[in-house]
Amino acid sequence: MPSGPDLSHIDTWVFDLDNTLYPVSTNLFPQIDVRMKTFIADLLGVSLDEAFKIQKLYYHEHGTTLRGLMINHTVEPDAFLDYVHDIDYTILEPNPELRRVIKELPGRKLIHTNGSESHAEGVLDALSLEGCFEAIFDIRAGAYIPKPDPNSYERLLRSHALTPESAIMFEDLVKNLKPAAELGMVTVLVKHDSDAASSNPDIHCHHVIEDLTDWLKQAVYPRTVS
Repeated sequence: MPSGPDLSHIDTWVFDLDNTLYPVSTNLFPQIDVRMKTFIADLLGVSLDEAFKIQKLYYHEHGTTLRGLMINHTVEPDAFLDYVHDIDYTILEPNPELRRVIKELPGRKLIHTNGSESHAEGVLDALSLEGCFEAIFDIRAGAYIPKPDPNSYERLLRSHALTPESAIMFEDLVKNLKPAAELGMVTVLVKHDSDAASSNPDIHCHHVIEDLTDWLKQAVYPRTVS
């Protein structure tokens, strides 16, 4: 018998993308950080250092840098998304074991990301996870309203007819799990060794894990994934 929690009531598995399906140590997201900083510097005619400050300010105030740029500078979102996601995905390595485990999960599998669908596809292809998910609910599908805004989660539920009490969400950010937990979803924090917040998660994190693949193997019940 599996030693993990009983998730036999779960019929929908919702996964964040960046730093959740692959470890932070791959350093994929820093490429996006650099391109966001460059985009802002070119847009506003400021130094890269000043652009970085603006980038992080908007991220903390609005949930995503893009949302802040849309509100404060009427930036066209697709232009921003296409620019910042023009990165090298080949630094990610295929993960056939995670692919097998996700494929064997009972029920529906979805991606919920603040990035674009094309970015998600780039990540999934590089990880060899293409075809594992029923749908990608990206920032466009959420009307450019990002996690952790509760409206993003409500749109996800409506768009895919999800029942939150039978869904589970995997995330690398504590703040993004709070709305999911409040809706009734089971929440799993994929911990970063370097993330102080993940060392002291709040009550909205039902499970805190370090290895997504290993945890899924143990948690699926009554199925066995070895």
